[in-house]
Parts: sequence; C-alpha cells; structure tokens
Amino acid sequence: MATATPLDSSSALAAHYETMRAAVSALVVGQDQALQLAFIALLCDGHVLFQGVPGVAKTLLVRTLAGVLGTRFGRVQFTPDLMPSDIIGSPIYHAASNDFRFRPGPIFTDLLLGDEINRAPAKTQAAMLEAMQERAVTVDGQRHALSPVFTVFATQNPIEQEGTYPLPEAELDRFLFRIDMDYPAQADELRMLALHHAEDPAPGSVAPLFTADSLRGARQVVRAIQVRAEVLGYALNLIRATRDDANLAVGGSPRAGLWLVRAAKAVAALAARDYVTPEDVQAVWCPALRHRVVLEPGAEVEGLSADQALREVVKRVPIPH
Repeated sequence: MATATPLDSSSALAAHYETMRAAVSALVVGQDQALQLAFIALLCDGHVLFQGVPGVAKTLLVRTLAGVLGTRFGRVQFTPDLMPSDIIGSPIYHAASNDFRFRPGPIFTDLLLGDEINRAPAKTQAAMLEAMQERAVTVDGQRHALSPVFTVFATQNPIEQEGTYPLPEAELDRFLFRIDMDYPAQADELRMLALHHAEDPAPGSVAPLFTADSLRGARQVVRAIQVRAEVLGYALNLIRATRDDANLAVGGSPRAGLWLVRAAKAVAALAARDYVTPEDVQAVWCPALRHRVVLEPGAEVEGLSADQALREVVKRVPIPH
C-alpha cells in the first residue's frame, strides 16, 4: 500500500527506500545498483539512459519501478521511421464540431520508457530533447505541459549499431545518468531462474509504496541536504580536471557539475544523512559523467574506456578532510 507517512527527513526516506528496494528486488534480481541509481534520478528530477545487451531486465526494472511508485507508465519502441507526431500526438479533425482537437501521444505519461532511443531520426530526437528539457511539447504553436514527474528512461543497445543514429551531445547532456547494466552475478542469475522459470515476472504485482505527494516530499528532503563548501570545491575540482585530462577530448560541463552535486545529495539522503561527503560524490561520478565526456582518439585506440579515464581523474584530485 502506498505510504501515507510524510517523507520529511532523510532517515524516513532511507527506511522507505529499503522497503521499496526489497519489493522491486523480488522481481528484478541482481540489479540493485541500477535500481538505486534510477531512484536517485527520480529524486533529482533527472532522466536516465540505460545501456546494456538485450535481456538484462532494463524494461522490467522501469516497469516495476513505475508500479512501486504508483505512477503512470508509457513505452515507445523507437524505430528509424518514427516521427515526432508518433510520440507527441497530433491534431485530429472532428467532423461534428468542424475543428481540430489535439490527441495526446504516449509521451503524456509519468515514466516513459524509450526503447532503443538511438534508432530514432533527428527530428524525433529534437522533439524528445524539448520534452526532456522543458517538460512540455509544442504542436502547431501551442505548448502542452507534461506531467510534473515526467521522466524519460531510455535504453540503447551497445553491440548492434546498424540503423542507429548516435544521440547528439545536447541530448546526452540532458540525461542525469547513463546506467550500464551488465549480466547478473552467477548466484543472482540462478535465483532469477528459480523465481521466474514457470512464467514471466509480473511488474503489476508489486503494490505502490509511494504517492505523488510522498514523491514530492522526498524531493524536498533531497533539496534540503547540506553541502559543505569543501565538498562543493571537491566536485568542482573533479569536473575541471576532466577538461585538462590528456585522455579526454571533451570534459564535463558546468551542468555536469550541477547534476553531480544534486545526485550526491540523493546518495546522502538514502544513507539517512543530511549532509554530503566526498564519497557520495564519488559514488555517482562515473554514471553522471561517462556519457558527457569524449575520449581522445588515441585513448580510444588503446582501448581505454570513459570509466577508466574518469577513475584516473578521481585518483589525482585531492579529497578534502
């Protein structure tokens, strides 16, 4: 049952998150880190890009998360012929009234799962960018507001690139995290087989544990988390270090630093603290930056990954005490 208790403190939020994590983990096995990062993004009012091979429960995770939050869920399968009107909606002529009325598309929901978002053409990507940034869409010059909790959970497949359109940097920068989902550990995969070999898991079987009011209260808790000046300085030094790194052609933007601090505040709240530590910043460093930085060609040729380059940055930036 959705909570009626106000989530007005970090300890209350942390306790409620543990209840939610246990409920989701009963269906989505072995993806606790991905779940935590996805929930942090919701607490920060940010969007998420999931990357992973097919079959690692990306879609199941989002559907189950929507169910436990008590929010509306929508899904769009992106294809090369998908047009903006297919997701936004379009005016439809009504003969009885002799006028056009706007028919909303699937984007008018709370949690939108965009499967294989990198298969959409440029026009559709532009429409998604407006929705993600403005929480609104424009049709025939008229602005239509989206849900106050509208969040995009997009997926892309890293191994099959034929017929795909690389996401533009401006759109990538609107995602708070890129969550890389890998195969589960052997013990988790065995548990998944034992739980679900008879039938597919049913996301709708998880009872809502949140309400719209409690989610808004949780966001207020995160906003109120304190960040000391030295921790802000540490986050800034990390971001600025990416701009001077020999392995990176493009470093983190000021927006990246802002989202990094916001995400660290959510990490602190889920740990039942009302202040941020340098370790909180480190916990979200790679997910918040891996899709925003660009490797130097030489580093790519040598097989260096964005995560490896980012971890090297962390090693050489002094930690405040």
